[in-house]
Amino acid sequence: MDLRLLLFILLIFAAVMLLVWGVYVGWNNARGPEAERIARRLRNAIGDSGSELAVSITKERTLSRDPAIQQLLLRLPGILKLDRLLLQTGRAMSTAQLSALIAGCALIGLIVASSLALPWYTRLLLAGAAGALPVLEATRAKRKRILRIESLLPDALDMMGRAMRAGHAFPTALKMVGEEIPDPLGAEFRIVFDEVNFGVSMPDALTNLATRVPSTDLGYFVIAVLIQRETGGNLTDLLASISAIIRDRLKLLGQVKVMSAEGRMSAWVLGLMPFAVGGLVSVINPGSLDVLFSDSGGRKMLSVAATLMVIGFIAIKRITTIRI
Repeated sequence: MDLRLLLFILLIFAAVMLLVWGVYVGWNNARGPEAERIARRLRNAIGDSGSELAVSITKERTLSRDPAIQQLLLRLPGILKLDRLLLQTGRAMSTAQLSALIAGCALIGLIVASSLALPWYTRLLLAGAAGALPVLEATRAKRKRILRIESLLPDALDMMGRAMRAGHAFPTALKMVGEEIPDPLGAEFRIVFDEVNFGVSMPDALTNLATRVPSTDLGYFVIAVLIQRETGGNLTDLLASISAIIRDRLKLLGQVKVMSAEGRMSAWVLGLMPFAVGGLVSVINPGSLDVLFSDSGGRKMLSVAATLMVIGFIAIKRITTIRI
């Protein structure tokens, strides 16, 4: 049997086994006997009305429900950063499931690269790029969630200030914001309020909020509340000031995005133009570009061109990304 065909079969088998393992781990985490036992004990302890919420608040965050997989994942470098990224996306997926998805995507990329008879270093690069896709998607989801939270934060701070001026306590203001403000910010404030009700101290609950949402604007709010609880002062005026600053920053950020839109559009045009021209040439004169894939020199040219395109994308992104 040809060695390349044997390698292809082994990779297919490994990909299928990873897929089956990922489905089993997901089902076991959500519907397994251990999860059902813990949920049943919590229902018996605090009643059915708050059982689902109590499960999400009181349980410790683990990488996997399986102790063996937990120990294996803890030995991997950077796994805690991956878990932190997953926490900040607000998704219910476990780190073990995300790791299985990364490994599966990397295997699929290696299989596709092997079927194209590319050089070994190009296969590894394609496998690494395919494995990075779930991480990039999680990063995009985290950034989108933070932007949504930052857009809702000024209204939430104004509501808290009005509630405290009306005589409500700070925890009650948190509850009102959690009930009135849309998700995801409302859900985060509800978690803070429920943590305080379950006995977590206010500084720890606010610190957990800042960990789940790594936003500079939200960090200002957390620091202001913690300092006010230590030194005293008028918290309502401070919240109003923070709200005004956040609104001004968002307005300025919108103006910067408008001014840098031309650079971002240039990146898309320059990045897609080689593919459009290559597709047009292939349609007009079929087979004219085959030498780029069949000849070793052509494959090297494609590799260099792809590397330069990636460097160009990164350079344009750094130029057009302005932090305020």
